[in-house]
Amino acid sequence: MQDRVPCEFFLIRYVPDVVKGEFVNIGVLLREAVGEGARAEIRFTRDWTRVRCMDAEADIGLLEALEQEIASRLRTGASPRDPKTVMEVLEDTLSNSLQMTEAKATLAENMATEMELLLRLYVEPIKVPKQWARSGRAAIAATMRTEFEKVGAWALMRKRIAASMYTRPGDPLKIDCGYRPNGVVRMFQAVSLEGDVEAAKVLAYSAPQLREGVDRVEGAKLELTAVVEPLRSVGNVDDATDEGTERYRFGVETMERQEIRVVTLSDLARAAATAQRELGL
Repeated sequence: MQDRVPCEFFLIRYVPDVVKGEFVNIGVLLREAVGEGARAEIRFTRDWTRVRCMDAEADIGLLEALEQEIASRLRTGASPRDPKTVMEVLEDTLSNSLQMTEAKATLAENMATEMELLLRLYVEPIKVPKQWARSGRAAIAATMRTEFEKVGAWALMRKRIAASMYTRPGDPLKIDCGYRPNGVVRMFQAVSLEGDVEAAKVLAYSAPQLREGVDRVEGAKLELTAVVEPLRSVGNVDDATDEGTERYRFGVETMERQEIRVVTLSDLARAAATAQRELGL
């Protein structure tokens, strides 16, 4: 049986009104307690419902960017032995709106498993099971992020890539994430075909310009992947005349005609494993 690793964890709390003292846990900082080169990881919630209930004007984008900033510092020199480094980032960004608890000890089977357990115990709200078909693009994007996080690739990927870098100024399209292994740029976009296919048409329209721009700016080939729901969640698989099925197939074919690779949620683990290998993780 593998020995468990002594670790410490801190909870990150969002406190919109320091006078009232009300808070909601939004993240976990987990670090190894002993040994040279001790590792540290930070993760914030993926479900901001409780934060929005407490503070309707909370800047979720800023909180997500803050997570990436702290994670970057932990990877590039900030000592995991010193939580003051993290506190400085929190205080500089949102004053007293974010606070960190005292350290608590835990024995971890491994860092990834322990992080998931701590998030479930202290951060994530209890969720009622629901059909994926009701989730839309946001849930596809969240699942995509989770799969890349499992293999350690998410932290090394570019996020919210502005299409205007490759097309023309003013282009509002943002690609969810991507990375560059060797001479290929791989980009991934969550596209829901549940309600309508406008997002699929926009991505298909943009693909040729993106491909040309990546070649011009980066001297690389673009591999653009759209991640969609499985057909069974939006239409009747056995009925080709079903409206949801027709819409779904139209969206897929529209993207594939522009050389966009279309995959479903079941293909994400394989895409993540490829990223893990290509990024040398």
